[in-house]
Amino acid sequence: MDKLNRFFWFCSGAHIPTLEKYPSEQNKYTGIGATIFFTGLFAALSGGYAMYFVFKGADLAVVFAIIFGFLWGAAIFNMDRYIVSSIDKSASTNKQLLQATPRILLAIMIGMVISRPIELKIFDKEIKERLKVSYLNGQRAKIDTLNKAFEKKYQVEFGRLNQQKATRDSLEKGIKADRQKLNFEIFGNKTTETSGIMGYGPYAKRKEAEIAQRTSELDSLKAAINKSESFVDKRKEFDGLFTEKLYTKKQLDSLSDIAGFADRNWALGQLKFNVDGSRDNNTAIAVMFIGLLFIFFECLPVFVKLMSARGPYDYAIADGDEVSIYHSKKDKDFHFEVADNIHETRVDSESSKKKEIIKGKAYRDLEKYDWDS
Repeated sequence: MDKLNRFFWFCSGAHIPTLEKYPSEQNKYTGIGATIFFTGLFAALSGGYAMYFVFKGADLAVVFAIIFGFLWGAAIFNMDRYIVSSIDKSASTNKQLLQATPRILLAIMIGMVISRPIELKIFDKEIKERLKVSYLNGQRAKIDTLNKAFEKKYQVEFGRLNQQKATRDSLEKGIKADRQKLNFEIFGNKTTETSGIMGYGPYAKRKEAEIAQRTSELDSLKAAINKSESFVDKRKEFDGLFTEKLYTKKQLDSLSDIAGFADRNWALGQLKFNVDGSRDNNTAIAVMFIGLLFIFFECLPVFVKLMSARGPYDYAIADGDEVSIYHSKKDKDFHFEVADNIHETRVDSESSKKKEIIKGKAYRDLEKYDWDS
């Protein structure tokens, strides 16, 4: 237990030898250190999970996820440790708030980054279903776009084919009406166009000949339509329209399983809305509160450090800093005085040397002087 406490003290950024002297402060820094440690742990899991989806499908995806998760968690842990340990409890409340403000903003950003991949895992099933709908709609839109482009490209052929089909429908309708009139004539049903006399008379023969002629025209027209449709089908096959089909359930499952981080992140944002476009408040609130939970968890060490009263450990650290600063200033003064004395000694020595040189030169000049002249 003592080793675990010391580990959490290290995580909090506390000076362990000083903290050991004040048992009343140890629980506070154990809690702060544990929060920082678990924040780093969540960051490692979050980063590893995100990186796994970046390299999903690769042979070393798990290895990359583990390495990046460890590095990301270590970076967040180190940053949190610095943020908490850098708050000076000896300063005034306003100054502490001023010190903590940029750190809180940074903690909020870290919390948002950490929470997103974990949110993706929590709503994994819902994200997959939303991705399936998106992929299916996208494929349907793609097919519709290809068909419209194809119809525009072969507008003349489609116009001729539609005209032939309209003529075919008109002929079939007319032949059906003529057959009914022929039957009325044969069986003696009286209408405005039939005689009402039962039997196969001249009118029936004439009507039958007309039907035969129109049937022949219809057969020729159907052959032409089949030829036009065959041409259109060949062009569709050439342009690749037959290869574009709606995804099956198995294909949609596979696509949603290998979806990348960007697609899943987009789908998570879309969970706030229903398929019909209306807002899904329940899911939106759930996503928001999960994000806020991690943001609060990330800011918690800073808040604990700010809210906690200044204890004996803080006084000891502040006093130690003042003593260190005082020693540093005295060392600076010492080095200044030594440098000044050395400089004075060098000046005195150099001055004495120069004086002796000048005296010696003067003596030599006197010896060489011609006094007789």
